[in-house]
Amino acid sequence: MRTAHQLIVIVLFDQVDLLDVTGPPEVFHLARRETEEAAAYEVVLAAETMDPVVTAAGVRVLPDVTFDGLAARGIDTVIVPGAVEVDGDHRVHPLVDPALVRRVRELADRTRRVASVCVGAHILAAAGLLDGKRATTHWSTARQLAADHPAVAVDADPIFIRQGNVWTGAGISACLDLSLALIADDLGEAVALRVARQLVMYLKRPSGQSQFSVPLEQVSTTRRIEDLRHYVLRHIAEPLTVAQLAEHAHISDRQLTRIFKNELGTTPHAYIESVRVEHARNQLESTDATLERIAAACGFGTLDTLVRAFRRRLDTTPTEYRRRFRTTPD
Repeated sequence: MRTAHQLIVIVLFDQVDLLDVTGPPEVFHLARRETEEAAAYEVVLAAETMDPVVTAAGVRVLPDVTFDGLAARGIDTVIVPGAVEVDGDHRVHPLVDPALVRRVRELADRTRRVASVCVGAHILAAAGLLDGKRATTHWSTARQLAADHPAVAVDADPIFIRQGNVWTGAGISACLDLSLALIADDLGEAVALRVARQLVMYLKRPSGQSQFSVPLEQVSTTRRIEDLRHYVLRHIAEPLTVAQLAEHAHISDRQLTRIFKNELGTTPHAYIESVRVEHARNQLESTDATLERIAAACGFGTLDTLVRAFRRRLDTTPTEYRRRFRTTPD
C-alpha cells in the first residue's frame, strides 16, 4: 500500500471535456479526507501556458502549473483527458494535437503510471504508449482508435483496462471509476469503498463491466435501434430472444447482431440483460417486492438467474444491493 506523497498531474488543453478534468480531483480529494495520510495526493492541472483553458462546455479553467514548471518535480501519475469535435454528419472525432502528444510522451517517461480518460486514449496511442497493449476508450471512437493504431488491441466494452503502468478509461463518467481504481491500487479497497460511498457510487464496478450501464441513456443513431430498445422495454418480463428481436425488426439474426455491435457496442443478449438488471435495480431500491417477484417481473425467470446477472454486472447480490440502496423505509 502506497501512502507517501503522490503528485497527480491532469493534462489541460482547449476543448477538453470538463468532467474529465474536474471528476478525478474530487475523487482524490475525498481519498485525502478518508485516510489519515492527508497529504497522500496532490492534484495539479498542467497546461502549455498559464492562460485560461476553454473546455468543451465553455467553462474556463485555470492551470496550476505549466508543463515546463513540472521539470523539477517528481510525478507519480499523469492523467490524460480527451476532447472531440463533431462534423457536419454528427460524427465524433477525437482531437489529437501533435504538440500535446509530445508533451504527454515526455511526462510519461518520468512518471510511475499514466492513465487516459475517455478519448484521451487516442492521445496515449499517438504517443506510442499503447502499442502492444489492450486499451479502451469511449465507445463512439473505439473503431477509429483501432483503425488509426493497429498495434493497439482495442476493447470498447470495459469501463477501464490496466496494462502494466498504463490505464485507460471508457466513457466520460468512467473517470470516477478509474480514479477509484487508482485509489484502491494505492491505498486499498477499504479506502476506495469509503470514497465511493461519499460519491454515492456503487463500488465496485469491476474493470470488465460494460460501459453501457444505464440502457435508457444509451445513444442510438438509427430509428430501428430506437424501436428495438422500446420493444425490449415493453416486453421486459418475457423470455426475449435474438430471433424474436430480429423478427420484430424484419431482419436476420446476423444483421441484428451486427447492428447492435455497431450502434451500441454490445450484443443483443448483453443489452437485454443490462435492461433487466436496470429494472431490477429500480425495484430493489423503491419497492418491497420479494426477490422472486422481481426476478419474474424483470424477465429473469428464476432467482438464481437474477443473482448471477447481478454478480456478473455489479459484482454484488440483489440482497446486498437492496441493503445499500433501498430508498423506502423498512
